[in-house]
Amino acid sequence: MTEATSTQLAADRHDFDPTILREYDVRGVVGQTLFAADAYALGRAFGSVARRRGATAIAVGYDGRHSSPDLAEALIRGLSDCGLHVVNVGRGPTPMLYFAAYTLEVQGGVMITGSHNPPDYNGFKLLLDKASFFGADIQDLGRLAAAGDYESGSGSVEERSVFDAYVDRLVQDFEGDGGLKVAWDAGNGAMGEAMAAVIARLPGEHILLNETIDGTFPAHHPDPTVAENLKQLQDAVLSQGCDLGVAFDGDGDRIGIIDSQARILWGDQIMLYLARDILKQHPGATIIADVKASQMLFDGIAEAGGEPLMWLTGHSIIKAKMKEVNSPFAGEMSAHIFFADHFYGYDDALYAAIRVLSVINKSGESLADFRDSLPQLFNTPEVRFPCPEDRKKAVIEEVKERLRAEGAEVNDIDGVRVREGGGWWLLRASNTQDVLVARCEAGDQASLERLTARVRSELKASGLEPPAF
Repeated sequence: MTEATSTQLAADRHDFDPTILREYDVRGVVGQTLFAADAYALGRAFGSVARRRGATAIAVGYDGRHSSPDLAEALIRGLSDCGLHVVNVGRGPTPMLYFAAYTLEVQGGVMITGSHNPPDYNGFKLLLDKASFFGADIQDLGRLAAAGDYESGSGSVEERSVFDAYVDRLVQDFEGDGGLKVAWDAGNGAMGEAMAAVIARLPGEHILLNETIDGTFPAHHPDPTVAENLKQLQDAVLSQGCDLGVAFDGDGDRIGIIDSQARILWGDQIMLYLARDILKQHPGATIIADVKASQMLFDGIAEAGGEPLMWLTGHSIIKAKMKEVNSPFAGEMSAHIFFADHFYGYDDALYAAIRVLSVINKSGESLADFRDSLPQLFNTPEVRFPCPEDRKKAVIEEVKERLRAEGAEVNDIDGVRVREGGGWWLLRASNTQDVLVARCEAGDQASLERLTARVRSELKASGLEPPAF
């Protein structure tokens, strides 16, 4: 190695804040743990991996956060300095970047987005060869950057809009001419412009809320899995007499749905409504849901002639499992909904909304009717509570050992999910935060209280202060 080469390697070495290299993405607080230099180094590291796996071109998109354009510019420089051709598709939702990665002549993609996190957060979602880039691959980027082990070359940059093609593709799968009245809330997130463009091409009457992209999220936090963030949409549905309401998270890959009575349909309920329709076209198909989903969903899939598969939480993990078992449909309690049936197998909340409207049109069953038909269950929300990073997995193992000694009925695919007392309870370690996650479900309130007491008892046995349920 020459002295010049050694000097260049030293200059190129970069250490990421260890907190930003997550299980499913790269994410941090802008100006504290995440800077433009990180974006450039990520471009060099990911670009090097991509080049070594045969890639020549990568698509890049970014959301509406104020920090996103600068991070995109730095990332694009890093990718280009690896000798890659970069196709900049511009501002839009994460699913639009996925669409570009699946339909353009590129071998991967990077989305700059803070997803559903507060405005000062941002990050990167990665895919390569039409598959999520996550887990050990993300950790390897840190090692490459620390070593300055990069490919080099003179790349190129092209700006190309896929917005119109993306909207055309979403509308293509809409079925029916029913005159539904729908309220839509983009939460000022990155889905706003695409949402408005799609709605303009649908029949019926539509009320748009917070469709202007604004990275400060002035109306409310853009996370439709939190009930308080749906209050504005619920008010609109009731005051305007809508058939349903639809909400999106900050980057448009998670959906929120409410019925005509402004009742929330959670992720597993949305899944069941869609799964019944999909199984008519794919009888016997495997339908995947994560361990946080209600037993009602797994039982409902079986009753509809499908093969339910309980799997680990995590959108990247679910997508990989779909390909492995050739599943046409999957989802998470967090309302990531994945369609391989007529679509590409990734999570697009606006596409999921199109499919919900189509099922209503075809079946004539309203969401309110569907919700009324569901068994009455008593459950907790997804309860997240602090646990030191170096303890969270150990706590799960301790609980698992105690359960094994008792002979309990345990599914340990992702933490522990225990069937007992006419219901079930779950305890798992988050892959993205220093927290544990708990959830309980039972057929009546008394049984639910026994299950929550059981969880609290297990946590105390491991030296933790249990949360309030």
